[in-house]
Amino acid sequence: MVATLLLIIVLLALVAAFAVQNPGILTVHFLHLSGATSLLVVIVVAFGAGVLVGLLCGVPALLRRRRTVRELEAELASLRKPPAAPPPEIP
Repeated sequence: MVATLLLIIVLLALVAAFAVQNPGILTVHFLHLSGATSLLVVIVVAFGAGVLVGLLCGVPALLRRRRTVRELEAELASLRKPPAAPPPEIP
């Protein structure tokens, strides 16, 4: 957890340093759209899109793990129940 936070802080510091050293305005073209914006905005949007795609790629595995845990918990609960008493014999 601490290593992840340190990695995020270092990455954000590098992005901030890059943005401060490259304050220029640039024109972005996408399909038939174009617009002028700063390099910082382009970097932040690209980084955010990458994070979003990464998270979305992890969703199927997360859902599979949750389903597996739910199934295993149900199986464990059924194994913990005491066996039902046999019906009384009629003489």
